[in-house]
Parts: sequence; structure tokens; C-alpha cells
Amino acid sequence: MRIGDGLLLALRAITAHRLRSFLTLLGIAVGIAAVILLTSIGEGIHRFVLAEFTQFGTNVIGIVPGKVKTSGAPPSGIPTSVRPLTLEDMRALEHLPHVTAVTPVVWGNSEVGGNGRLRRTTVYGVNAAMLKVFSIKVKSGQFLPNEESGNARAFIVLGAKLKTELFGSDNPLGARVRIGSMQFRVIGVLEAKGQILGIDLDDTAYIPAERALELYNRDGLMEIHASHEEGVAPAGVSEAIRIALKARHGREDFTVTTQEDMLRTLSKILDILTMAVGALGSISLLVGGVGIVTIMTIAVTERTGEIGLLVALGAQRKTILGIFLGEAVALSAVGGIFGLILGIGLAQLIHLVVPALPVHTPPLFVILAETIAASIGLLAGVLPARRAAGLDAVEALRAE
Repeated sequence: MRIGDGLLLALRAITAHRLRSFLTLLGIAVGIAAVILLTSIGEGIHRFVLAEFTQFGTNVIGIVPGKVKTSGAPPSGIPTSVRPLTLEDMRALEHLPHVTAVTPVVWGNSEVGGNGRLRRTTVYGVNAAMLKVFSIKVKSGQFLPNEESGNARAFIVLGAKLKTELFGSDNPLGARVRIGSMQFRVIGVLEAKGQILGIDLDDTAYIPAERALELYNRDGLMEIHASHEEGVAPAGVSEAIRIALKARHGREDFTVTTQEDMLRTLSKILDILTMAVGALGSISLLVGGVGIVTIMTIAVTERTGEIGLLVALGAQRKTILGIFLGEAVALSAVGGIFGLILGIGLAQLIHLVVPALPVHTPPLFVILAETIAASIGLLAGVLPARRAAGLDAVEALRAE
């Protein structure tokens, strides 16, 4: 039998039972649509989270006290033998090759009072290099000046939201605000940055690190962040930082983490989540596969006489096998196409209804989904097709 005749025979068999064929491919379509929809949402969230982190740049290296695998300083109040990071450590890193800026970080949650109003917010102790390290921009006034050690003046820079909460539309520059028992003079307001993973970057205040150490009664810094030149391998810079601090501390009682390391780890976690939600959607594909097995088994039973006639006329067993496998693959492939259209359409509809929810459907997902659909049809059609190919011609014609 010619290939064209075999394809025509398979097509006629599918169109002869339109409702049954439609219900069969609908099962595959729903499964593919679920996979596409869930993975599109997962990939969209993946890209959104990475974009949120990279808005501060991709050439940032963080140093925290303690030899740990993840970022974070030891909780306050818990005894520790770890030597704290100091402002002298920070200054030592400024002279390393390829390091462009270094900022200390001390933070705490305090009530900030000004203009007769009071608001509890996060206060960061940093230095003038904070702007360059994290790509922060000043909307009005200036950022903290670069001052000599021990001479940090009581200046404060307000985040956009904190400025609005305390001063409304008034110009806060030159005004006095109180944090605890200390008075600070406002010298700048930052541009709005929005939120990242639920953290409001605009509801913050920045004061000199030396003042923050005094305010929160701390012996050392919580973190040090350094930025390096673009195009320079972060591994080499982080190794230079590690060597310099180890020489100062006498041992490696700190952790150096590059932005590249953090993004790689975060990307792996998000990839796993995307695969997990895709696996949940693929359960529907299994149901669709069972439907194809059922329908093809019924088709073999109904067409026993036709199979016997083909064999009697000289059709080879592999031809019979190919006809029924072709029908199963055609059903699943067409169902996969409908599923792709439905899944992508629903994903875009959700994005229109909820613009804050990012969705993205990579072409690779589309190709994989259609390949999976055709593979499921092939696997689901093997048993019924083998049964059809194995029928005895005489017994098949007798059944007719």
C-alpha cells in the first residue's frame, strides 16, 4: 500500500466518527493547554523575579560575617565568635583591582519622626558609594557625601514614599528628622524604585554607616557590598576580596557571594518551580492518552472485517500497524495544536485581565508540547495497533 493511500485511509477513519474523534483530541488539547498555561505563568514569574534582582546591576558582590552558604548576618542577640566586618575592612577593599565602589551596610527598623509626623520604617547605614553600587538615583538634593572616618555628619536621605508620608508635597530638604534619640538633617530624596518581592524600596531612609552603628549599638557591619568593572569575571574579583579579608582576619570567617551566584541559584529554584507546575498540568495529558487507547481499541474492534480484507488483499502487517499508529498520532497532534492555541490564548487573556501577573511562552515550550502530544499518541496507539496487525485474516473476515 502506498503511503498516500494509508494516510487517506487513516483520515477517513478519523472523520467517519467526528464526535468521537473530537472528544478524543479534546482530552489531549486540555492537557496541552494546561501545560502551556502553567509553564507560561511559571516562566513569566521567573523572568520577572530575575529582572527585579538585576535592576541593581549584575556586577555586585556581597560579603557577610560568618562562613555560611546563604546570605545573612547572624541574628542579633545570639552569642557568636565570628569576627564582625568593620569599616576598616570595607576601606581595604576599595583599593583592590577592578573594584569600582564599596559600601558598608547596617540596617534596623526604627521610628522616623519629622514635620510633626511619625513613621516606622527601615533605616540603612551606608556611605556615598551606595549610589554607584546599587544604581540608585537621587530625585532632589544629594546623596550622602564622602566623608573622612570619624567625621560623618548627621545627614539623612529619604526614600520617595517615606518623604511623601512625612512631608507630603512640601520640600523636605534642610528639614530635621528624628530617629531614636538622634537628629538628622534631610539632604536628599531618592527616585521611586517600587517594590521587589513585597519589599518596598521607597519606604526607607539612608544615614551614614558610622551613625547607624551608634544608633543601633552594633560592633560591626551587617554586610559589605562591592561593585566591579563591567566585563571582568566576578570569580576573580571575589577571590581577591576573599584573600584580602582572610589576611586581615587571620581566617576565613566570612562569606563572599557574587550576584552571578545568587542569580544562578535563584534561576535553578525558579526552573524547578516551572517544571513542577508543568508536571501538574501534564497529568491531564495522561488522561488524554488513556482516552486515545480506549478509542483506538474500540476502532480496532469495529474494523476487524476491514483489517481482515486488507490482509487478504496482501497488505503487510507493518502497513496495518502504520495505519492505526498514524490515526493515533494524528488525533494527538491535532489535539496538541488546539491545546497550544487554547493555552497561549488563555495565558494572554490572564495577562490582559491581571497585567501585574507576567506570562511568557518560550518557543521551546511550544515545540516540546507538540512533540509530547504526538509522542503520547504514538505510545497510546501501540497496543491497539499491534492488536490490529496481529489479527488473522480468516478470523477477521469471519467476524465481519
